Amino acid sequence: MSDKLDVVIIGAGPIGLACGIEAKKNNLTYQILEKGCLVNSLYNYPMNMTFFSTSDKLEIGGVPFISHNNKPTRAEALEYYRRVTTSWELNVNLYEGVQEVMKGEYFEILSEKTTYIARNLIIATGFYDLPFLLNVPGEHLPKVKHYYDEPHPYFGQKIIVVGAANSAVDVALETYRKGAEVTMVVREPEINPRVKYWVKPDIENRIKESSILAYFDSSITEIREKEVDIQTSKGSKTLANDFVLAMTGYQPNFTFLKSMGVKIESDEMQTPAHNPETMETNVKGIYLAGVICGGLQTNKWFIENSRIHAEVIIKEIVKNEIMINDISSNIH
Repeated sequence: MSDKLDVVIIGAGPIGLACGIEAKKNNLTYQILEKGCLVNSLYNYPMNMTFFSTSDKLEIGGVPFISHNNKPTRAEALEYYRRVTTSWELNVNLYEGVQEVMKGEYFEILSEKTTYIARNLIIATGFYDLPFLLNVPGEHLPKVKHYYDEPHPYFGQKIIVVGAANSAVDVALETYRKGAEVTMVVREPEINPRVKYWVKPDIENRIKESSILAYFDSSITEIREKEVDIQTSKGSKTLANDFVLAMTGYQPNFTFLKSMGVKIESDEMQTPAHNPETMETNVKGIYLAGVICGGLQTNKWFIENSRIHAEVIIKEIVKNEIMINDISSNIH
């Protein structure tokens, strides 16, 4: 593609779509690129998941989100964002990952299919694509899962759930109640204090009555087809095992950000450098939108509180375009 665009948006999650809507409302030329399916992160959520947020707080583009209950399900959210994309006739290319971004007078964005030229770039890639790895022998085995879909495949199986935060606790409880033999392996000395207040007593009671086994202050050291070695505070132990569900969390693609020149702060959360008033990074013309703004602090930004990023960014881009046009007019 040789035509110059005002903006390329990387990521077709809810916030990327919101950026596309704002670009369209302001008559900017734009293209949204997504390496997976539409709202790919939401698609990879557990099939039976219900959102914490109410449906009205997930709305974008003025399209009403009506759900059967106050808090929508994953299936309802997928339907909603499909409808938003269709209603706004957004320019979205799915299954087209970005391989490289080069900056000159304009940004040159090389995708898996073609090249785009744009004055501005919005990164709305979230954090759900890169799980934190265990980095132990055997992690490559098919029995090891970093994403959880539903409990049915684990009926009658010996599973190990790694982690003690919300995702791990939800997986442990749901698979246990659907007939799995569940063991939790937790690095910390206890269940994470920030686990949902109505769930925390449930998991603690299941562990107390030994319905779910738990090894605290422990970690996996090796994974094999039918066994897993763990290191506990009392020494090493080998457990019979069919599946390992590693709910160890996820991280933004820092490598991709750094490749474009975006600085990553040296703080504990590795926050990408950006101006919170404009969302522009240290690289002029590159903006961040959504959860990626928080670095490793993935509980800082959600759909409901980062929808505003789209308006802020497009407003800044429009202002800059007006300035560029004014300068050009004065020169000529």
